[in-house]
Amino acid sequence: MPLPGDGRVVYDAMLASKNELLEWLEFARNNQELEQVEQNVREAHVQFLARKDLRLHIFHRETGVFIGSTGLHHIDWMVPKFEIGYWIDTRYSGQGYMVEAIEGLTVFAFYALGANRIEIRCDTKNTKSRKIPERLGYTLEGVLRQDSLDNHGNLRDTCIYAKIRN
Repeated sequence: MPLPGDGRVVYDAMLASKNELLEWLEFARNNQELEQVEQNVREAHVQFLARKDLRLHIFHRETGVFIGSTGLHHIDWMVPKFEIGYWIDTRYSGQGYMVEAIEGLTVFAFYALGANRIEIRCDTKNTKSRKIPERLGYTLEGVLRQDSLDNHGNLRDTCIYAKIRN
């Protein structure tokens, strides 16, 4: 769970990954200062404790360095279902860390939280992000055509991948 004081490491990773994050994630377009990132981390901590949004920070197992973030979002406890979101510090991209994190989070959601459905959504053009659910056996259920705007203000398409409890 995000902890107060994590803002600095999150901010540094966002700064190092700005060019890559800008292309795909709305929060990266806001040019946040350190204080804003820390405030966001504190709000995420409160949301986690209230079980409204379960953001998680990913730290390298051996070095303890912050390398990214994931979490369970758009929670519907009645179904129960979750949407997984994620981003990784560019310096750690392509090394399998996010696949490992999402695999673990998927197992946690199904077995510890009793999830019936887990979704992952991403831009159809975000090939790196798409590889994660595909590699983990998520099913591409469909594409929402022209459902949101990209960072240039153009309409974009969104893939919906899902896994359901067996």
